[in-house]
Amino acid sequence: MARHAQSRAPRTRLSRRSKAVGGLALSTLVGTALWAWPASGDDHNSGTDAKSTMLTTASGPDTPRTPVSAPKTAPNAAPNAPAGRPIPGLSDAARKRLPADSRQVLVVTGQGMDSIKARVILYTREEGSDDWEPGPTWYAHNAARGWTDDHRYGDLRSPIGVYSLTDAGGLLPPPEGTKLPYDRNGSFVADGTGVEGEPLAGAFDYVIAINYNREPGTSPLNQRRPWGAAKGGGVWLHVDHDGPTQGCISVKSTVMRDLLRTLDPDLHPVIVMGPADY
Repeated sequence: MARHAQSRAPRTRLSRRSKAVGGLALSTLVGTALWAWPASGDDHNSGTDAKSTMLTTASGPDTPRTPVSAPKTAPNAAPNAPAGRPIPGLSDAARKRLPADSRQVLVVTGQGMDSIKARVILYTREEGSDDWEPGPTWYAHNAARGWTDDHRYGDLRSPIGVYSLTDAGGLLPPPEGTKLPYDRNGSFVADGTGVEGEPLAGAFDYVIAINYNREPGTSPLNQRRPWGAAKGGGVWLHVDHDGPTQGCISVKSTVMRDLLRTLDPDLHPVIVMGPADY
């Protein structure tokens, strides 16, 4: 992915919100209308491409089309997830990578290896229960070239895998009831336009860092890449801008606010992302 934001203002770190809030209060989205193309991805602070004053979209070689499990070094991935009523649509390999203590799993299912469209469902389970209950269904964009099991900087593909969700931030204040640590920062700025010419303004009003090749427990703006720069990074959940991304997952602003109110570090939330039947 390219850099999501230019460094423009001193960072202000906010502590975790303590106010408890109930689950999601959204109605299930219906229909099959999916928006078109958001830009975001690897190094959020790199140069610009021909259509965006913010993003670098260096093309990379084609990546494997056969979905496999995420790298064994994926942060916070653990075997031996609970049995019971399983999350549908996941392979046995993906289910085994769910941390045993996780009670919130955000499942992002692409329509195919090369599709930019995805479906998002948050599954939860009660303490002591092995039954996963689905929440509303939302629609999202993933990367412009679909998915890969070997994500590389600038390949314009979203990384397949199971990753923890520990940190959030954005240009706007956190929604009331936000539980994840939240970095409100003026550097969450998306300038210019996306690949299809759509404006990027507001794309980083709210973001949740996906712990692919990043340091958990830090601001989403942190540029440290534990697996090396070549493996990319800066993979976020963020606000949709009506187009595909450079590697991130984008959803409507209302969905981002509900996720921020719902995802709870005490419940060890993770995201499972990839094409159908990953």
